Amino acid sequence: MSALTLDQLPLGQTAVINSLLPESQQFRRRLLAMGITPGSEVTVIRTAPLGDPLEIRTRGFNLCLRRQEARAISVVKVK
Repeated sequence: MSALTLDQLPLGQTAVINSLLPESQQFRRRLLAMGITPGSEVTVIRTAPLGDPLEIRTRGFNLCLRRQEARAISVVKVK
């Protein structure tokens, strides 16, 4: 298993959220309210044509995150 940030996760790859990094301080509550919590599985579904935002699937629903927000989420790949 390797640790990386959500914005580095390849398309279609599933990972488990490890932690929210200190850079997420500005939007931490919003992420937590959307279900982005440590221990949750996430999968990168697709990216916008210019690469920002990312569409992810977590807890049975899809949502979009800016790359800046995804960069503040530490994840561990699942085999």
